[in-house]
Parts: sequence; C-alpha cells; structure tokens
Amino acid sequence: MSEDKIKGPASYFPSIEKKYGRPISDWKELVRAAQPAKHMQLVAMLKEQHGMGHGHANAIVAHTLAEDN
Repeated sequence: MSEDKIKGPASYFPSIEKKYGRPISDWKELVRAAQPAKHMQLVAMLKEQHGMGHGHANAIVAHTLAEDN
C-alpha cells in the first residue's frame, strides 16, 4: 500500500467530483474557456455561475493555471 498522499489542490478533486457530479476535466475546461482572467475572477465565476464553494473553486483554478504555465 502506497503512503504517497495527494497534496495541494489535487487533494480536493475526489470530493469536488462527488459533490458537483462532474469530472475535474470539465471544470478545467470551463476555467480555460474563461481566460484570460485573473485567478480570483475565475474563482468567482465558478462560485457564482456553478455554486461551487470557495475552497473547491480555488483548488481547480490553482491547479489549472499551474498546468498551463
């Protein structure tokens, strides 16, 4: 059994998928489609348009932007 735990924003992904019923790839696609925008603008978009909590929205945005840079 591996002792490697997922850390950082990705540690939220299982609970995000369970709570909101969509795969992380869908959420990342929404973030990418809303660019160019600043980090907090993207977080606000997920919260306001999709009812996502701040921590979950922030995790998706942070992970997506890190992948793209």
